[in-house]
Amino acid sequence: MSSSPKPEMTLSLTLSPGSTLQEVVNPQERGVRLIQLLLTCAKHASSSNLHRADECLRQISLLASVSGDSMQRLSAWFASALAVRLVKRWPGLHKVLNYTQLPKQDQLGQAQPLFGRVCPYLGFSYAIISRTLIKAMTGERVIHLVDLGSGDANLWIPLLRSFSCLLDGQPHLKVTCMNANKATLEELGPRLVKEAEALGLPFQFAPLNVSLRELTLDKLGVKSGEALAFISILNLHSLLAEDDSVDAHFSHNKTNGIKDSKQMFRFLSTIRSSSPKLFFLVEKEADHNLNKLVDRFVEGLHYYSAVFDSVDATFGGNTSSRERLVLEEMFGKEIENIVACEGVEREERHERYGRWMVRFAQAGFKPVMMWHDSTEDAKQMVEACGRNGYKIVNERASLMICWHDRPLYAVSAWTC
Repeated sequence: MSSSPKPEMTLSLTLSPGSTLQEVVNPQERGVRLIQLLLTCAKHASSSNLHRADECLRQISLLASVSGDSMQRLSAWFASALAVRLVKRWPGLHKVLNYTQLPKQDQLGQAQPLFGRVCPYLGFSYAIISRTLIKAMTGERVIHLVDLGSGDANLWIPLLRSFSCLLDGQPHLKVTCMNANKATLEELGPRLVKEAEALGLPFQFAPLNVSLRELTLDKLGVKSGEALAFISILNLHSLLAEDDSVDAHFSHNKTNGIKDSKQMFRFLSTIRSSSPKLFFLVEKEADHNLNKLVDRFVEGLHYYSAVFDSVDATFGGNTSSRERLVLEEMFGKEIENIVACEGVEREERHERYGRWMVRFAQAGFKPVMMWHDSTEDAKQMVEACGRNGYKIVNERASLMICWHDRPLYAVSAWTC
């Protein structure tokens, strides 16, 4: 099985003859110039040509702005990521410049709830998972659900309410929530227990303060007779982080053109050994797990340009909205990790669904068709959302959540 073909990335980058930066005021022409400068800067950064990269960044700074249109804002974050990559050549300087940065978990704590509230991607994903899970678990008396890192009450509260209303009676529901952020667990646990008590639902909450890399089956406390399911929301790709210099040296370690990942294979094989009824996966539909900086830079520009356009549609013309700034800073940190980091430090290694198909198949999983009449169901879900421009498309047993015709998030389910 091969991965899905990469989209055509040919960009037309031409300016009117004789244009200077001061004359570039037309938004379309300015956008073309920014892409041109960003790609040139990425090439210089990749070849360690600091002086030329610095000159490109100087020119970009005259055109980009975090309070401009979507292309200007996107360019500002990509330029910042390139600057960080260059500064990291001086570790002491880079460390001092980051003294005032909020810890990553604090930043995510502010942005993730906002993302779920103002963008429908997670809402669509949760509704798809809930509907599939309820149907698959009907008739089971003891259900054990494992959250692999989301810790989002917006996923779990509706799920608890759905399980409490099953026609064949309420099951005993156990939720194990794995999260490296202890505060997330301390906030989520009491809230779910209180909700279950109000619903009269037999319920057990098991917090697990570890990362994906530290997770083992014995920590999950899986018992015989439990109907087991795992849910991974925008987190599994972090296990693909590895030493790229080793991968480059042993470049023959590929399957169907996909880089082998011993860590991912071990994790999925371990999960499969527990015989889960379902494994739900939500990931960005992008290919940022590429060794060459310029390749993932181009892929990142294509992907996040669509993301920023969808954010624009949400906030309209309000380019100074505090919520929009917080949300785009979260995306900016992702962009920085993709562009400025290498090796195990580069965790934002998103892959397309076609590659995940190969990885799950290697570990012994099979895809599950989530909906029988997905076209009509998806149409109703999007209409209920009340947002224009979004689509849910069925593709090879996955459901793609799209902004117009650009798939941005993939939801899939797997079984043994």
